[in-house]
Order: sequence, then C-alpha cells, then structure tokens
Amino acid sequence: MQFGIIGAGVVGLNTALQLQEEYPNAQVSILADQYVENTTSYVAAGIFRPGNGFVGPTKEITKKWVTDAYNYWDNIRKSSDAPLAGVTQLSGYIFSTKSAAMTRNALLEDLLPVYRKATEEELDLCLGGWKYGSFFTTLLTECRLYLPYATQKFRASGGKFVEGKVESLTKTGGKYDVIINCSGLGARELCKDDHLVPVRGQVVKVKAPWIKMAFYGDYDTYIIPGFEGVTLGGVRQYDSWNTSVCKYDGMAIRERCFGMLPSLKKAEVLREVVGLRPHRSTVRVEPELLEDVSGRMVKVVHNYGHSGYGVTTAPGTSKYAVELVKQVLSASSKL
Repeated sequence: MQFGIIGAGVVGLNTALQLQEEYPNAQVSILADQYVENTTSYVAAGIFRPGNGFVGPTKEITKKWVTDAYNYWDNIRKSSDAPLAGVTQLSGYIFSTKSAAMTRNALLEDLLPVYRKATEEELDLCLGGWKYGSFFTTLLTECRLYLPYATQKFRASGGKFVEGKVESLTKTGGKYDVIINCSGLGARELCKDDHLVPVRGQVVKVKAPWIKMAFYGDYDTYIIPGFEGVTLGGVRQYDSWNTSVCKYDGMAIRERCFGMLPSLKKAEVLREVVGLRPHRSTVRVEPELLEDVSGRMVKVVHNYGHSGYGVTTAPGTSKYAVELVKQVLSASSKL
C-alpha cells in the first residue's frame, strides 16, 4: 500500500503520522516544495483556541474535529515527549470593551478544563478599560519544536519526503493508492478552488520571559507566550497575498499590545514574520474520485482550508481524513 500526502505543514505531517499508525506496513510519502521553516505552520503562535471562522460540514463534525484535536495534543502534553514536541498547558484571558459574546467560545467552553467569566478584579489586570472578559486554561503547541519532532517521528517510521511542487492530482495520483491533499493555500491552484483565499497575518516575536499568560483584546490583539518567546499580534487581512513585513502593521500591533501590557515596551524584538492563512468558508475534508488521461480513477482525500486554526485542529481533521481513506479503500475493494 502506498499513500502520497501533499503538503508538509502541520496538517500534512499529522495526517502522515496517523496514516502510519493505521497502516504500519504501508509506504507513506510527503510531497512538498516547502518544509518546516517555510510553512505557514512555523509562524503560528499555536494556542488551542479555534474561533468562529473554523467551520466543518456540520456542527457535530466540527465539534468532533476540535475534541479529537484537543485530546491528541493533551496526550502529548501528559507524556515525556511534551518538551521535545513543544506542547504545554497555558492559561489566559480574553477581554473586550464591545460585547460579552466576543469573550465566549462555544467550541471550547465544554471542552477545556477551565473556561469561566472573568471577575471584576481580573478585568483590571490589563490596561484598556475592559468591560467583559473570560478566563480559560488551554494548550499551546510551539511549531518551531513540533514540526521537527513530527518530522523525526515520520522518518523513524519509514516515511519519505519527495521534494518538488505537485502540479496535478491526477498525474501524481497514479503512483499511489490514495492521495491525501493537505496543500493548504496551494489547493487554490491545485484544485481550482476559488472558495480558498489567503488571510494575511503578521506578528512580532519578542523576548519577554516575565509574560506567563495569554491575553486577548479587541481588534485581533493578542499576547501569547511560547517556548521561545512571546507572540504579539495581529492582523487579519482577507484576500491579501502580501508576504512582506509591513512596518505600519508592526507599529499598530505594538501600539495595541503595549497599550494592554506596557512592560512589553522593554522587550527585545526577536523577529517579525508574515504568514498567509488558507481560509475557506467550510474546511474541506472529503473524498473525491478523479479521472486521469488514461481513464484510471485517482482516489483523493482532501484536508485543507483551516484558516488560522491549522495547528489547533490538524489532529482532528487528520483523524477524520484517515477514516475517509479507509472508506475509499473499502469501497474500491468491493468494486
């Protein structure tokens, strides 16, 4: 049995690891032209906090994806691999001056160990005159650690990397029993999917070891401590393909974050980075049969369109994708 996975970001790697677990005797290959440092996943802060922009085909499936993903990350967090994989527990606050609804999260309130309304005293922890707030305890995955960790696990189980850009699902598919398409934003061209658009993000990474909790504010403002620095954000620019750091976005991020926690003004700037999130109104995790030029049917399972929640939800959608792979193979065996 041979499987080909397109894409080496967190979604592709998680799908590969789960395929190896389900099919230990199969050959699993990852096909990509971007690896680790050059993936969008590498830029992500990695906090487990899927928002309203993460939508599956049904509420039930969306909830299952999120729950399965949380359990996957939490199992790593409880294991001896946690420091190597970059997974830890993290608490934080979501504040707003606009609405209590902006501090709620239906996907998390019944899942996380703690998710509650902030007290009046807690509303004053950050500058900003906050009227509404929530406190939560969640998980964080530092992809600068997790991606190399997952890559090593994949190789150790016999996985192979095939470098190069995949131009066609049907031309590539002839070499594999099933192709799993985890190409992220690349699926826009690969699948001619106009529903997939980039949502540009920019963050400032700083050295601020005194920040031990996450803080969210209005206007997509966030302060998220990680293993190797603190992420200050952010921007969410729909349909923007600009991958260059914008000094004005950086200035706005600093102003908003410094306004919440003035101590950040003395933090050393480590780097500023940009990532294009692959946004789709409905995350696409579904099978598809394609016909190549010779009339052969190519079996494909798609797993892309996670927007800014790829790190958060990758294990959940990958588990679902592997179940679809099993269904596709079972159906073909009965033909």
